Amino acid sequence: MRRGARLGIDVGSVRVGIAACDPDGILAYPLVTVSRAPEVSHGIPADIAEVARLVAEHQVIEVVVGLPRSLDGVDGAATVGARSYALVVANVCAPVPVRLIDERLTTVDAHRNLRSSGVSGRAQRRVVDQAAAVLILQTALDQERATGAPAGSPATKPRRKPRRKGSAQ
Repeated sequence: MRRGARLGIDVGSVRVGIAACDPDGILAYPLVTVSRAPEVSHGIPADIAEVARLVAEHQVIEVVVGLPRSLDGVDGAATVGARSYALVVANVCAPVPVRLIDERLTTVDAHRNLRSSGVSGRAQRRVVDQAAAVLILQTALDQERATGAPAGSPATKPRRKPRRKGSAQ
């Protein structure tokens, strides 16, 4: 297990939940929820600037972004949005690596966990994104501990399929 703090991110269309972990990578904990912001400063959306600030403040060695695939593993609009978000974070936070990890049902699990903890429905809205980010990050930590390798896949631009000989452009 690599030593160093990490951030976990649950990307939503309205809010972004952010979690962190201790330097030993044992326990993920909720950090903050930020609004997706159309405001841009120096070409960077305010929510991504906040992620970059947290990366520096916590001296993280990696950022893990949840990839919301459908139950059958197909990429939908939310998946495309999370990939795009992760690419921007990777560009802004370089050289800190950004990885994508499958996060099917984390928000559902987060709601269930909050409900069973006695958090009311109205109060859940304020913290469910953070709770989902905790689940994403804890899953990544547990996978790395079990395999010895970082969880998920690097956030990179999708590769173009090579053209086949004789095919028209």
